[in-house]
Amino acid sequence: MTRANSVPAVKLGDELSVSAIGFGAMALTPVYGEVDDTESLATLHRTVDLGVTFIDTANQYGGGANEQLISKLLADRRDEVTLATKFGIVGTPADRAAGKLVARGDAAYVHQCIDESLQRLQTDVVDLYYMHRRDVNVPIEKTVGAMAELVAAGKVRHLGLSEVTADELRAAVAVHPIAAVQSEWSIWSRDVERNVVPAAAALGVGFVPYSPLGRGFLTGTIRSAADLSSTDFRRNLPRYAEGALDANLAVVQVVKSIADQQGATAAQVALAWLRYRADALGVASVPIPGTRRARPGRREPGLTVGDADTRAARRAGHRGRRRCRPSVRRLELGVGRTRVVSLAAAG
Repeated sequence: MTRANSVPAVKLGDELSVSAIGFGAMALTPVYGEVDDTESLATLHRTVDLGVTFIDTANQYGGGANEQLISKLLADRRDEVTLATKFGIVGTPADRAAGKLVARGDAAYVHQCIDESLQRLQTDVVDLYYMHRRDVNVPIEKTVGAMAELVAAGKVRHLGLSEVTADELRAAVAVHPIAAVQSEWSIWSRDVERNVVPAAAALGVGFVPYSPLGRGFLTGTIRSAADLSSTDFRRNLPRYAEGALDANLAVVQVVKSIADQQGATAAQVALAWLRYRADALGVASVPIPGTRRARPGRREPGLTVGDADTRAARRAGHRGRRRCRPSVRRLELGVGRTRVVSLAAAG
């Protein structure tokens, strides 16, 4: 279908073609505050109307409720959507909140999860199926082998991996083609550039950055923890701790200053920067920001950033287990004719 707001396509690995920007549907669960299903469904429809047709979910989001919500979108628009979901994380939400992440990757569980997801999504095939986290007690070759059986059975079209190392990616590709790796990647989360992104580029695997806007922080709309609802899980993240937040705001200020010069939003600049970095590192990349609602009159046109001046950022070291580089030395925005649709508030 051709739309006035159509988004160009990007080819990831294994010949999987998706819209150049995707939608991270985890935002439509209560992790950032209360959500309304009617409003969430309207947001999904607006997203697809804009040409953002690569929709990402997981069996753990909302305990399966997120997949059930997306099934309502698919009921009328399945042929317009490239659908990605995930399996592998187990345990209770309380366990995960406490940092006790447990994963399963045995063959029986792989088969069980796809059948459950297909039932919740009310569809007969998933376009991209990720291993959400690796089960360290099962060789990754065994898990990917079980996933490959789903492709052979016609339940899945392409395979993906989330939060894997470069060596794990190489081992997986030896078993079956991998279309994409999904990990956090943004201006302030760049550790994947050391090993995983170069490995993906060398192997012809695409990259799907989640939280490309720093879970909303890089939009410039969060100035303190008081800006977050009482149920927002970001209140528990080290980056929002006292002392760390002020240091991180230095990065946001650089992004906002460039946005002001370009007549753009901070979100658009952050996404354009990420596209530039992916191009520079030779990997096909499609970020998946998310938002809880599509506001009437919200600024949504695409942004074309030309050869913008590079800007030096002040040092922005901060505390926390997942650190950004101590200095974002150059926010290089020479992204040529890259077009970015601004949808996200929480991605």
